[in-house]
Amino acid sequence: MSHLYQLQKKIVSLNNLVQEISALKSQNKKIVFTNGCFDILHKGHVQYLSLAADKGDVLVVGLNSDASVKRQGKGDDRPINNFDARATIISALGFVSFVVEFDDETPEKLIQEIQPNVLVKGADYDPNETDKNSKKYIVGRDVVLSKGGTVEVIDLVQGYSTTSIINKLSGSK
Repeated sequence: MSHLYQLQKKIVSLNNLVQEISALKSQNKKIVFTNGCFDILHKGHVQYLSLAADKGDVLVVGLNSDASVKRQGKGDDRPINNFDARATIISALGFVSFVVEFDDETPEKLIQEIQPNVLVKGADYDPNETDKNSKKYIVGRDVVLSKGGTVEVIDLVQGYSTTSIINKLSGSK
């Protein structure tokens, strides 16, 4: 089996992911979920995803569609890399089990479908925040907690962000 094929089979539809997760849960595998744009992969992303993977047996990365990245208001030129490019790069990380696209504003429906054991976000979020209107609220926390799962945060690596890389390349800062 080629290496490229191995990467491509990690990028799955929601229907296929639900089937895969069901089989893995029947084997008592601990499912970890996180999400993001991961537009220009950098050290902060890799460290974050590797630490997320350490929290269970299977890491599922929900990846924003190109349209949902644009709706986030990050700029007219975002995403820099399209979904296929971002998904291929994320799937190349050995500790990532699956990459699944979502087009909604949030991954809430995705989380409801796969019901992970652990939901992970960066430490700029608060796992105890219950106000859904707060920028620190972790979408999907109620679903995960209601099923006996946990919601955890990981410290971000200071000095690394896609925006800072773009600004550096454009000479803005």
